[in-house]
Amino acid sequence: MKYGKSSEAQVSNGNTQYQRRRDFPIDSNKYCYTLGTKERRRYLVRATFQYGSSENEDAYPKFDLYLDTTKWSTMVVLDASRVYVKEMIIRAPSSSIDVCICCATTGSPFISTLELRPLNLSMYATDFEDNFFLEVAARVNFGALSKDAIRYPDDPYDRIWGSDLEKRQNYLVGVAPGTVRINTSKYVDTRTREYPPVKVMQTAVVGTEGILSYRLNLEDFPANARAYAYFAEIEDLGANETRKFKLQQPFLSDYSNAVVNIAENANGSYTLYEPSYMNVSLDFVLSFSFAKTRDSTLGPLLNAIEISKYLKIEPKTDSKDVTVLNALRFLSAESAWANEQGDPCVPAHWEWVNCSSTTPPRITKIALSGKNLKGEIPPEINNMEQLTELWLDGNFLTGPIPGISNLVNLKIVHLENNKLNGPLPKYLGSLPKLQALYIQNNSFSGEIPSEFLTGKVIFNYEHNPGLHKEARKKMHLKLIVGISIGILAGLLVVVIGSLLFLRNLQRKTSHKKSEVQGNSLRASTKPSTAYSVARGWHMMDEGVSYYIPLPELEEATKNFSKKIGRGSFGTVYYGQMKDGKEVAVKIMADSSTHLTLQFVTEVALLSRIHHRNLVPLLGYCEEEHQRILVYEYMHNGTLRDHIHGPVNQKRLDWLARLQIAEDAAKDACRT
Repeated sequence: MKYGKSSEAQVSNGNTQYQRRRDFPIDSNKYCYTLGTKERRRYLVRATFQYGSSENEDAYPKFDLYLDTTKWSTMVVLDASRVYVKEMIIRAPSSSIDVCICCATTGSPFISTLELRPLNLSMYATDFEDNFFLEVAARVNFGALSKDAIRYPDDPYDRIWGSDLEKRQNYLVGVAPGTVRINTSKYVDTRTREYPPVKVMQTAVVGTEGILSYRLNLEDFPANARAYAYFAEIEDLGANETRKFKLQQPFLSDYSNAVVNIAENANGSYTLYEPSYMNVSLDFVLSFSFAKTRDSTLGPLLNAIEISKYLKIEPKTDSKDVTVLNALRFLSAESAWANEQGDPCVPAHWEWVNCSSTTPPRITKIALSGKNLKGEIPPEINNMEQLTELWLDGNFLTGPIPGISNLVNLKIVHLENNKLNGPLPKYLGSLPKLQALYIQNNSFSGEIPSEFLTGKVIFNYEHNPGLHKEARKKMHLKLIVGISIGILAGLLVVVIGSLLFLRNLQRKTSHKKSEVQGNSLRASTKPSTAYSVARGWHMMDEGVSYYIPLPELEEATKNFSKKIGRGSFGTVYYGQMKDGKEVAVKIMADSSTHLTLQFVTEVALLSRIHHRNLVPLLGYCEEEHQRILVYEYMHNGTLRDHIHGPVNQKRLDWLARLQIAEDAAKDACRT
């Protein structure tokens, strides 16, 4: 044991086993002994305590005793010379168990002896051993020849059978009148399931007046318990003698109605009969008595009793977390912090971890800053789903950051001042609760995930020469600049084209001496002859689009009944020409000079510019004070829809937008 110090018990009962004890510091830590076991094998675990301190001691010790994460008992020393014995019968849950001392409230916690005794495979089996230990509350040898306890070698399993002559306050009192002690030197066959020692069964007490009763206090009760009564007929009965009795107190319906006839139940005298009470509820003060039946000539007899409390097994820290902690301890095995014992969380957590209050406990924080860790971070850390803080800074860790995508509760990560390398995993920025990531002074390389550049997460990555911001940010910047230049160039071409068209239009209208002074494409009076699509559309001068008569548009749009949108200067309607061609018909809202000029400009430009990303202008109409443009109908919506549409609609990416702007600008230049 690396902790505590050995000291001599100044008051001793003469047993060399208790002459020395080990004292531990008075603090919040736990101090554990690890005992090797075979999984599912039954054992008796025993801890003994004899304080034996000087008379000047201010206060006797009071502290807790644990087996693994299950609280075994609270040790309260009231008599410095008394040997306190704590025993547990267990079926080993794993290849080792931990017996821990902790949580002193007064005095210094200590221990005198700790023992582990394997039991026979059949001994002390219960229906509940997967979930409960058996804490021994009493084991009494009745009719003992002396105050000395019986144990090894008389008991090959070294159970301690206390003498009923050893009186303590409120223990084995209330003895019924007529109780006598008997013994025999004859061999008693004890080859039953629990194998009590022959020497114990060679003594007994008998209630000569028909009653056998005792009262004793049971520590840590009330509770559910397993109780054993050991009977062996060690008197030679006459031909007309019988010994029959019942359990009178406590009254247990399943047991009190049964008649005990020892010789008959055991198939002969000097043979053990051991009825057990599998699961009974007992109070702190246990009063029990046996009473003879009316047809019995002899009073009840009792050789020994054994009472054990069912103690619920508490779960250990989740094994996935323990695997990671053990791997981290291996990275610095020579350090004192790496030698902490017992469960990481219960009854007191290790100094370098924090634990949850859940069942089973989970690790929520690992604090190993500057602990001389060497090697790679164990990949099993990805199984610690409840981890919120990871402090591994100031060590000599190497290799990449392992996968930690499952750590959805992780908030703070300190990995700075190590020798870590490799890229930063992309998913790091997507951890939902991450608040801070410190990786400075390492050798990370590659791109920084964009999520760390938004400012939502505190991110320090200084002195990682190979680490740089994501290239896509630069590409986005270039795209934005390129698109902006393309749009400006396109607008410039449109303005220049409009000015040139207006200049030519003014010359034409001046030459024709039209009443309209350049604001109209045609005279206000149109040919009255009917126009048929089948005969073809007439071309305007200077390559302007086809002229479509108003009646034909009214027929195609069913008198402009289906509105599909609104354009730059008016409402847009759906129509279908006689040849089946679908069209979008845009009507000017009013005839102001500004909108008339816009109408002229749009007809002139769209008649000359043809591009796969621009809607074709099929024709126009100008009569009866109506100015109308006719486009090819596009089923997939407008460019605006694909740029500014709803979130759930697929939008054009930046490369496509840039390509459209660039192509439109080039086409306009060629025009």
